[in-house]
Amino acid sequence: MELRLDKESLAVYKALASETRLDILNLLAESSYTASDLADKLRLSKAVLSRHIAQLEDTGLIQLDRAAAKGDNRKKIYALKVDHADIVFPKKIYLPFKRKNYEIKLGYFTDFSAEPTCGLASKDSIIGKIDEPRTFVSNERIHASLLWLSNGFVEYKIPNMLEEGQQAKMLELSLELSSEYPVSNNEWPSDITFSINGIEVGTWTCPGNFSDVRGKLTPLWWNEKYSQYGLLKHLRINTDDTGIDGEKISNVNLEDLRLDDSPFITLRIGVLPDAVHQGGLTIFGQDFGNHPQNIMMSLYYVDPPQITQ
Repeated sequence: MELRLDKESLAVYKALASETRLDILNLLAESSYTASDLADKLRLSKAVLSRHIAQLEDTGLIQLDRAAAKGDNRKKIYALKVDHADIVFPKKIYLPFKRKNYEIKLGYFTDFSAEPTCGLASKDSIIGKIDEPRTFVSNERIHASLLWLSNGFVEYKIPNMLEEGQQAKMLELSLELSSEYPVSNNEWPSDITFSINGIEVGTWTCPGNFSDVRGKLTPLWWNEKYSQYGLLKHLRINTDDTGIDGEKISNVNLEDLRLDDSPFITLRIGVLPDAVHQGGLTIFGQDFGNHPQNIMMSLYYVDPPQITQ
């Protein structure tokens, strides 16, 4: 679940602002329970517990466990609906450098390797055929706003707009990602590796392929059983190292990328053949998931020093 600092998320914050409701969530993290079981364990009246359960259920934190009820609709057994929550703050803190921004549409890749399950989708429909790698070379691929593959990579070439004398200080990549599972699996880790100009800058392990709640932007025609949203990740390469969301993942730095040597920046995103967790890759564009954006790249730089007479 992804939360923001807005009124829509306020109900979830209120639901979590209670020791009793936190106790309920912790119990449901261990096992599914009926309301009576929860009331007994927490030494609460059923009336009081019912109010707490209703609040947690209304905010999408818990749900009825129909599998545990074994088809008996009269028996209400509760279970967790989510297993993590991210809070997205409305402002990023950037270094005080100048910046060049690039938008990379998902279907504008220049090279790829895609093994089923794989496919592309626009905001209106599936592109080509699902699980057919040849779809990745169709003309319609430029309209893709969702891209998925179980094994392989996609590669993009971005114009290097640095002018002579301008010095790069940080390269940032922002995109919404999940792993790939034939239907969906919230616990399906995948080691997603990023390479720039042929250099492996680092690997991030995505925890799953999420369908616990519907993506805010995901079109209504898209089946709710399939991937609904990803996690918005920020890969940053500076003059010292590489990190994701502020955590260091490698010692690769900007100098290693040799940005001055090429008119292009080559970006590859994929799952390596020897990855420990080969859980595939899903990239969400501006019409799917929770974030109205395609792949975004920012290059922070300083101008050459001015020479005074």
